[in-house]
Amino acid sequence: MVKKILALCVIFLCGFAGLTFAQDTKPLQVGIFNPVQIAPAQDAIVGLRLSIPYSRSQEIQGISLGVWNQTTGDMKGIELGTVNWTDGVSQGIKVGLLDYAAGRSVGIDAAVINLKKADTTGVQLGVFNWNEGFFHGIEFGVVNVVSGRFTGYQVGGLNIIKGDFSGLQSGAVNHVDGTMKGVQVGGIWNYAKEMHGVQIGLVNGTDSLDGLQIGLANYNADKEPMEFMVLLNWSF
Repeated sequence: MVKKILALCVIFLCGFAGLTFAQDTKPLQVGIFNPVQIAPAQDAIVGLRLSIPYSRSQEIQGISLGVWNQTTGDMKGIELGTVNWTDGVSQGIKVGLLDYAAGRSVGIDAAVINLKKADTTGVQLGVFNWNEGFFHGIEFGVVNVVSGRFTGYQVGGLNIIKGDFSGLQSGAVNHVDGTMKGVQVGGIWNYAKEMHGVQIGLVNGTDSLDGLQIGLANYNADKEPMEFMVLLNWSF
């Protein structure tokens, strides 16, 4: 009998917890500005959010449309807005002028400015892309800056990696502060502190070369076998 009572208590508590969660979850959010919005800012939205022009929600799972979409927790789904702002983890597709994620970002991000404070996995399209964590995927932009490691394919006018890079980097200027494993293809300047692979550009430079440099001017600081060569330099 005691076991049955305890079991009923557990079921009751679980049901109450589920009811509480359901009460904090709304299928629709329409906001003018916080707190002038249908659902309170601390609620989660599972469905549709319309920010006309602004709304703030704890979490969103579904579709967000509007001028300024702010999520203080995690976002899962599709966001189309002038500003898409996520303080937690972002998963899905986001399109806008400014896309910001404080937590991990997974999916497709297309914006004039992409600002990521943590790791990014997926595809990023923008004019200015700034990533402070590890980037894994494909990145296209006029200016691309990654402060962590990068694995994948990067295309831009100016590409700056402050960590290590593995893959293909293509741009007018390519700069890797760490170890580069792969290929750098640039119209003007390629640099990697430690290069394992191939550099192809007008000017190529590295502090340590294990591979090939093809360009008008090729510089290898460790001088093995040559410090400077025109057209072709190598070290294995």
